[in-house]
Amino acid sequence: MALRFAADVSTARTDHGTVLLDERGGDYWELNPTATLVVDVLLRGGDEVAASAALVAEFDIDAEAARRDVDVLVRQLRASGLAE
Repeated sequence: MALRFAADVSTARTDHGTVLLDERGGDYWELNPTATLVVDVLLRGGDEVAASAALVAEFDIDAEAARRDVDVLVRQLRASGLAE
């Protein structure tokens, strides 16, 4: 399922991934390069399968581990209110 950030979330790219600012409470989150890749795929309309495949291709990790990592990241982003 595609992902989008909540209206009150600002993003900025860094040399080490992406920083998210939740303007509602002033909390910062830092996404590492693997999480940034996942978010990029999902923001472009890709689903979790596409995001997992991108991780496998880019970082040469196990497909099952990639699927778990994507699932955990998406659940955390949604649970925190950062993503819809």
